[in-house]
Amino acid sequence: MTPPGPYGTRRAATGTAVALAVTALLALLPGCGGPRADEGDVARLLDRRSAALLGKDERALLADVEPSATRLRARQRETLRNLSEVPLASLGYELTGTGGFPPAAGEGRRLAVRARLSYRLAGHDAGPATADRWLTLAERGGRWYLAAEEPAPDGPELLWEQGRVTAVRGPHSLVLGVGQPERRLTEVARTAGRAVPAVDAAWRGAWERRVVVLVPRSPAAMAALLGDPPGSYRGIAAVTTGRPGRSPGGPADRVIVNPDAYGVLGEAGRRMVLTHETTHVATRRHTTAATPLWLSEGFADWAAYRGADRPARQLAPTVTREIAAGRPPRALPRDAGFSFTGAPERLARAYEEGWLACAMIAERWGEARLFAFYRAVGAGERLGRSRAVTEALRSELGLSEAEFTDRWRAYAVERLG
Repeated sequence: MTPPGPYGTRRAATGTAVALAVTALLALLPGCGGPRADEGDVARLLDRRSAALLGKDERALLADVEPSATRLRARQRETLRNLSEVPLASLGYELTGTGGFPPAAGEGRRLAVRARLSYRLAGHDAGPATADRWLTLAERGGRWYLAAEEPAPDGPELLWEQGRVTAVRGPHSLVLGVGQPERRLTEVARTAGRAVPAVDAAWRGAWERRVVVLVPRSPAAMAALLGDPPGSYRGIAAVTTGRPGRSPGGPADRVIVNPDAYGVLGEAGRRMVLTHETTHVATRRHTTAATPLWLSEGFADWAAYRGADRPARQLAPTVTREIAAGRPPRALPRDAGFSFTGAPERLARAYEEGWLACAMIAERWGEARLFAFYRAVGAGERLGRSRAVTEALRSELGLSEAEFTDRWRAYAVERLG
């Protein structure tokens, strides 16, 4: 079965640091005297933990783990094994909340803190990938130890928490997988290697020209990597994480593959999926809050289909059926139409309509004008979306929004009717 909406993007998988109230940050316990935990104690423990994970040093890592926590210590050893093939260039924790720590006299004291883990992959990340974490610290004999670590309630899991990571390198990609045969990861790397030059030809702008792809063991594991409930991405072959308008050195992008939905696609479908997602990586700096999803998703589809020897009716079957039934497009799709939780037909129609809009610009005004229009919309973030789109349509295409919509509707009927 071919998924109706085979790809997508998360507009913001990272965000600003969350400052927690003291009552949420700390397990307040009565008592007085004895050693006192302050931010310096916690920061030093996290620095040691960061260095041990980065250096994959088991002895140093276990030195800061609660001695009696047998299962946790076993998991820490497993974490290092899982990380063995991950090419870390940096890794660190940063406390994302502050407040006075309570006195910590006697045994059994515990503190709960929230921190942001950031890491970079050698040779691929100009900026860090991040994940918010909850850590529980336990005081034993005047020293603080790690007693637990888990994703924050609204944060993603890390790939190496899901199992041993296998790394496969391609000419333009790094593919990291868990629970996948190496031949599948090699195929993903080969397909990503073809996607990068295809995107480079379509985008014509500065970008890193490399991509990191994560392939978890299941759709539920994919959802966990995105901090979402199981089943959130059923039928979606891949998504891209990243922050719109990312500056050079900003948070790293990740393409995350749904192994089930991706696996049922043929070679051409897999190539289109990874080209689409890689387009989001390339355009990230010029994709801002002003950029409507019909433009960002439509451009990514246009880049994926560019040069494809397939009739328009095959590329937009849902809109083709709607036109045949006497229901041509009326208005450019709203962002809500791209929701993965909506009806599959609605999602497919939104993607197809966005592609038609971008295909029309490329065909009638030229590919260079489509590129200029995309950049102009993103650059108008300070104006607000509506005005940014209106001004870009006027400056780049010489049309009002109503005129553009009329031409788009006529183009859809012409291509698909």
